[in-house]
Amino acid sequence: MSAPEPVPDGAPARRPRRELVEAQIYEQATRLFAERGFAGTSLQDIAEAMGMTRPSLYYYVRNKDELLARLVTEITEGPADTAEEIAGSADDPVTKLRELVRVTAAQQARHGPRFQLVIRSESELPDDLAASHAAAKRRVLDGFVRIVEEGVRSGQFRPRPARSTALALIGMCNWVAFWYRDGGPQGVDDVADQMAEMAVAMVAQAPDRQPDSPRPDDPAAALRLLRQDLDYLESVIATPTSKD
Repeated sequence: MSAPEPVPDGAPARRPRRELVEAQIYEQATRLFAERGFAGTSLQDIAEAMGMTRPSLYYYVRNKDELLARLVTEITEGPADTAEEIAGSADDPVTKLRELVRVTAAQQARHGPRFQLVIRSESELPDDLAASHAAAKRRVLDGFVRIVEEGVRSGQFRPRPARSTALALIGMCNWVAFWYRDGGPQGVDDVADQMAEMAVAMVAQAPDRQPDSPRPDDPAAALRLLRQDLDYLESVIATPTSKD
C-alpha cells in the first residue's frame, strides 16, 4: 500500500480524502488490535500496515488510545442510546423487547470481531474510557430491566427478577458475536428475528395468564400459577433493600 499523502487541517476540498484515510487507519488498527492485543500494537505497527511513516500517521491520529476510544464508542455507546430510546417508547413491553433484542443481536452479528476485541481489551482501557464503557453497559442493562419490569407489571411477562432476566437476555444477544459467521445458512436479519422471538418466548406469561383471559378450570394448573406468583413475591421480600 502506497503511503497516503498527509492532508492538512482546514482544506475543505480535500476533506473526503482525509476521511477515507482515517477510515483505513481505523480498520487497520482494529485488525491489529484483534491479532496482537491493544498493548501489543504500536503506532509504528499501524503506520507500517498503512504503508506510511509514523510522522505521517500523526496527521490523522494522535495516539492509539484515540483509535481504541472510537472502537469502544462504536460498540457500546450506540447500543446504549438505542436501549434507552426503545425502553422509553410508547410501545407495549412485548414490542419493545422484540425490537431491542432484534437490534442488539443484529449489531453483534455485524460487528462480532470488534465486540470480542472490546471484551478482551476491557482490562487495558484507560481510566476515563473504562468509566464511559462501564456506564454504557449499565445503560443497556437498565433499558432491558425497564422493559422486563414493565412487562411483569402489565401481566405480559412471567414474574421473575428483572435484573437476572435482563442479564440472561443480554447474554443471549452477546453470544451471537461469538458464533455468527457471514455466509452461513442464516443472514443477519434472520438471526436477529429468531433471537427476538426466542427472547419473547422466554419471558412471556402463559397464555391463560394474559390480561383479560379466563383462569384455567384445572385446579392443579391454577395452583401452579399461584405458586409461581408466590415464589416471586417471596424472593422480592427476601431481598434486602439498600439503605442510602
